[in-house]
Amino acid sequence: MLPANQVEETIVAPAASAVIRVEEVHKYYDLGETRVHALRGVSVAVGRGEFVAIMGASGSGKSTFMNMLGCLDRPSSGRYLLEGMDVSQHDKRALAFIRNQKIGFVFQGFNLLARTTALENTELPTLYAKIDKVERQKRAAEALAMVGLADRAHHFPSQMSGGQQQRVAVARALVNRPSILLADEPTGNLDSRTSVEIMEILQNLNDKGLTIVLVTHELDIAQFAKRVLVFRDGKIRKDDVAVNRPIAREILKTLPTIDD
Repeated sequence: MLPANQVEETIVAPAASAVIRVEEVHKYYDLGETRVHALRGVSVAVGRGEFVAIMGASGSGKSTFMNMLGCLDRPSSGRYLLEGMDVSQHDKRALAFIRNQKIGFVFQGFNLLARTTALENTELPTLYAKIDKVERQKRAAEALAMVGLADRAHHFPSQMSGGQQQRVAVARALVNRPSILLADEPTGNLDSRTSVEIMEILQNLNDKGLTIVLVTHELDIAQFAKRVLVFRDGKIRKDDVAVNRPIAREILKTLPTIDD
């Protein structure tokens, strides 16, 4: 059991304040003569300001579910309401606009441009928004400061550690001030201490009100969230609220420092 100063109890936000609401969603994929039933009547609500982790084995439906939340795919039936707006039947152009305005993405691979500085990498999503160059650079600098990299703004990815590169990726996801941050295995390429450092950033962002949905196969990472959903065979089989949630900044005090 963790010491008292390293845990907190969490209460899930009421469904009425849901940023994400999924209602009886099914998803089918036709692969030649085979039809795959990837999601089987999934219903769930995520309240504003929640931090939800999604777990499940390969083929459980969690990746399909995340693609739908990120407006990268549409349900075959059922509804997906994002901030009260039914986006289930939007066309690709409309979904692309919603992604840019409302959703930030962080992936396992940092996906940074090698010959572009941290500031320029962070600024990239703003190129599709109707804001001028000065405002773009201001937002990028603010996002880098939020992840503790204000002093690395003009460094290239090759001049940064893996953890710093992932921080840039988080900053890039924040630059358009999204309603939701979707993180897909964000610690998958990182060592143990650096993984906790990234979770500290996510917890800090969540404490400021950002709604976060995280996919991970690591139970110790999932425990940093406020709620854990477990997928199996296209359905949510478990939906548990965190009771003894570890606090990343306190855990870091107990871990050895790893030199870059």
